Amino acid sequence: MTIKATIKTNKGDININLSDDKTPITVANFVNLVKSGFYNDLSFHRVIPDFMVQGGCPIGTGTGG
Repeated sequence: MTIKATIKTNKGDININLSDDKTPITVANFVNLVKSGFYNDLSFHRVIPDFMVQGGCPIGTGTGG
Protein backbone atom coordinates (compact mmCIF):
# COMPACT_ATOMS: atom_id res chain seq x y z
CA MET A 1 0.00 0.00 0.00
CA THR A 2 1.14 3.55 -0.67
CA ILE A 3 0.41 6.39 1.73
CA LYS A 4 0.39 9.89 0.27
CA ALA A 5 1.74 12.90 2.15
CA THR A 6 2.06 16.58 1.31
CA ILE A 7 4.77 18.81 2.71
CA LYS A 8 3.58 22.41 2.58
CA THR A 9 6.28 25.05 2.13
CA ASN A 10 6.38 28.75 1.33
CA LYS A 11 7.74 27.75 -2.11
CA GLY A 12 4.87 25.36 -2.83
CA ASP A 13 3.74 21.88 -1.92
CA ILE A 14 5.84 18.72 -2.15
CA ASN A 15 3.78 15.58 -2.70
CA ILE A 16 5.36 12.28 -1.67
CA ASN A 17 4.38 8.63 -1.79
CA LEU A 18 5.34 6.46 1.18
CA SER A 19 5.62 2.75 0.36
CA ASP A 20 4.79 1.07 3.63
CA ASP A 21 4.89 -2.36 1.98
CA LYS A 22 8.62 -1.85 1.32
CA THR A 23 9.65 0.15 4.41
CA PRO A 24 6.93 -0.32 7.03
CA ILE A 25 8.95 0.76 10.07
CA THR A 26 10.28 3.91 8.41
CA VAL A 27 6.86 4.90 7.10
CA ALA A 28 5.20 4.25 10.47
CA ASN A 29 7.85 6.35 12.22
CA PHE A 30 7.40 9.23 9.74
CA VAL A 31 3.60 9.11 10.04
CA ASN A 32 3.78 9.11 13.86
CA LEU A 33 6.16 12.08 13.85
CA VAL A 34 3.84 13.97 11.49
CA LYS A 35 0.79 13.21 13.64
CA SER A 36 2.61 14.40 16.76
CA GLY A 37 3.46 17.74 15.11
CA PHE A 38 7.20 17.10 15.21
CA TYR A 39 7.85 18.63 11.78
CA ASN A 40 5.66 21.71 12.25
CA ASP A 41 7.64 24.91 11.55
CA LEU A 42 10.95 23.10 10.93
CA SER A 43 13.09 24.24 8.02
CA PHE A 44 15.16 22.48 5.39
CA HIS A 45 18.78 22.68 6.55
CA ARG A 46 20.25 21.59 3.21
CA VAL A 47 18.97 22.44 -0.26
CA ILE A 48 20.67 21.48 -3.53
CA PRO A 49 18.61 22.91 -6.40
CA ASP A 50 17.21 20.35 -8.85
CA PHE A 51 18.54 17.51 -6.68
CA MET A 52 17.44 17.27 -3.06
CA VAL A 53 16.35 18.84 0.20
CA GLN A 54 17.04 17.65 3.72
CA GLY A 55 15.11 18.66 6.81
CA GLY A 56 13.50 17.49 9.99
CA CYS A 57 16.28 18.45 12.38
CA PRO A 58 14.82 20.24 15.42
CA ILE A 59 17.96 22.39 15.81
CA GLY A 60 18.21 23.16 12.09
CA THR A 61 21.68 21.81 11.38
CA GLY A 62 21.07 18.22 10.33
CA THR A 63 22.83 16.83 13.39
CA GLY A 64 19.68 15.66 15.16
CA GLY A 65 18.35 16.85 18.42
